[in-house]
Amino acid sequence: MHFDAEFYVAVGFTIFVLVMVWVGAHSKFAAFIDARINRIKGELAEAERLRNEAEALLASFEQKRAEAEAEAKAIVAQAKEEAELIAAEGRRRLGEFMDRSVKQVEQKIAQAEAQASAEVRAAAADAAVKIAERALSAGAGAGKDFVGDGIKELKSLAH
Repeated sequence: MHFDAEFYVAVGFTIFVLVMVWVGAHSKFAAFIDARINRIKGELAEAERLRNEAEALLASFEQKRAEAEAEAKAIVAQAKEEAELIAAEGRRRLGEFMDRSVKQVEQKIAQAEAQASAEVRAAAADAAVKIAERALSAGAGAGKDFVGDGIKELKSLAH
């Protein structure tokens, strides 16, 4: 009987499989696979836990960001209110200052008018006195126009 190499390979493989079954390699291989499956399940559970933590952390950061944005908006609104109040106060103070300045200028104008009026009265009184002195010193001539002469002298004193 002549056997080929294929026959010897088949016999060797059969013997190898029987030895592996007798030694319990199949149970060791199954235990190895089960351990690998359990380790992968543990890794998946850990990954799921980490994913949940990351989602919670992300939600926390989103909430903090929203709170910070709301706080920033509140700060900006408060700053705008304060700026408007400061501007209104500045306008009010400027109005008061302008009113006081206008009153002071009006008072100065009134004083100047009163002083000018007093100076005009004094000048008119001086002119009248001078005219009267000239008229009296010249004597009372018959037919003399005292009023016309007085007006002419008054005009000459004014210029």
